[in-house]
Amino acid sequence: MAKKLNKKELDKSLLLIFQSSIFISIGIIFSKIFAYFYRVIIARYFGPEVYGVFSLSIMILSWVTALATLGLIEGLLRFVPVYHGKKDMNRMRYIIKVVAVFLFFSSIVAAVLLYSLSGFISSEIFHNPEMVLFLKIFSIAIPFYLFFYFFLAIIQAFQRIKVHTFLIDFLDNLIPLALILLFIVMGLKTSAIIFSYALGFVIVSILSFLYCKYKISEVFKEYSLEEKSKKEVTKKLFSYSWPLILSNVLYMIFPYIDSFTIGYFKGAFQVGIYNAAMPIAALLILSPTLFTRLFFPMVTKEFSRNNLKMIRELSKQTEKWILIVNLPIFLLIFLFPGAIINILFGPEYISSTLTIFGKSYIASELALRFLAIGFLFYSLSVLLYNLLSMVGKTKLFLINIVSTSLLNLVLNILLIPQYDIAGAAFATMISQILLCIIVFFQAKKYTSIIPLRRKMLGIIFSGAVASILLFFIKGFFKINLKTIILLSSVFVLVYFVLILLTRSLDEKDIMIIKSMKLKYKNGK
Repeated sequence: MAKKLNKKELDKSLLLIFQSSIFISIGIIFSKIFAYFYRVIIARYFGPEVYGVFSLSIMILSWVTALATLGLIEGLLRFVPVYHGKKDMNRMRYIIKVVAVFLFFSSIVAAVLLYSLSGFISSEIFHNPEMVLFLKIFSIAIPFYLFFYFFLAIIQAFQRIKVHTFLIDFLDNLIPLALILLFIVMGLKTSAIIFSYALGFVIVSILSFLYCKYKISEVFKEYSLEEKSKKEVTKKLFSYSWPLILSNVLYMIFPYIDSFTIGYFKGAFQVGIYNAAMPIAALLILSPTLFTRLFFPMVTKEFSRNNLKMIRELSKQTEKWILIVNLPIFLLIFLFPGAIINILFGPEYISSTLTIFGKSYIASELALRFLAIGFLFYSLSVLLYNLLSMVGKTKLFLINIVSTSLLNLVLNILLIPQYDIAGAAFATMISQILLCIIVFFQAKKYTSIIPLRRKMLGIIFSGAVASILLFFIKGFFKINLKTIILLSSVFVLVYFVLILLTRSLDEKDIMIIKSMKLKYKNGK
């Protein structure tokens, strides 16, 4: 029987999610700055060809590590909050140990396989011998890569969101940036990219381990559990995790299907051009990241207590916040694609043109617009996936990702030869829209939760009116960095004024605004 909704508890949980999102947003801002500087240094200093090789190497590394996790990282994120919420410390410690042992062996196997196959992948698949050194060094870093995310999962499961954010957003991006600058000053060429990226994971892995050892030491204590209970816990873990083994690989493949197919049909140069648009569109992952890091362990713990009304209200409010933050980002990217690419990556990345139905387009601009639409829909599906994970429907992940990945691949094969990177972006857009629709109905079926509020229509209306105004105003300005900052500031101001005028904020939003105002007024 579901518990009655405790409004005070709901307000406390919403306030906690919102407060954590502020800290996470600061971390992500620095993360994006460091990550973009890192990519821009590679793109500008080494050129599109080397940038393309780097992007392809990261793609291969992501696929291998996704397979090597065996879906167990997600298992930790689900079962540690459940057992912690039930105060069953023995099962919690046992499951952490099981995951650590399996990840140790799988990471060694993955490292050996990638190192051994690096020559074949580089020469026979991508016809680029320069990739060999990238893959060999990256393979050595795989165990550190996996255990970094293992310790991060423990930190997140214990709701230490500030530390989690500091590690994954701040240090994980700052360290490679600092290292590549150091190596360039030392006179290293392409190897500066390789060693800065690999050493970054070694350092953050060690730091995350030290934090868990000294600040969450309870997870390393001895446990007492009967053999029957051990088998039961292990069975639950792998029953939840095994569908995620393949779905994680496909989930990692999904954003890289485009790069892989472009690399096969068009070469590393076009991959480099495409990967100027991709990280800009990926800014739309910002909003769900802000809120769902704490949302998932929180709703999982509430699910273990059968507190379904709490979960429903948290879901609706969080999805609304995701839309409020993401809509202006999407609209600005959609209105200024070429200018943003040019400012970040340089004119070389907007030089390629494409003719469609007799009209000429800048290929990277068109690609960025398609990707932005796709990532907007993806951002709205993240919370839905969290709800499905909460109820253990991981097999659906596998079905969803297999079907949409195959669709994306088929569309890429059909579109890239004729429409280049714009065809790849269009394929991703269609796949992500379809995936969002599918997950929406699945979440409704298995959780009876529709995380939508009527006031979201007011948010969409506000964004539409503000963007129409911006569309007409921008014609009076020469677009450069200064004017984009000015126009964006005006746009965001108009957007939020319209949200207030349309009364798109509800009592929960007002409660949080008042609480935050009181907190900062008191200096706490």
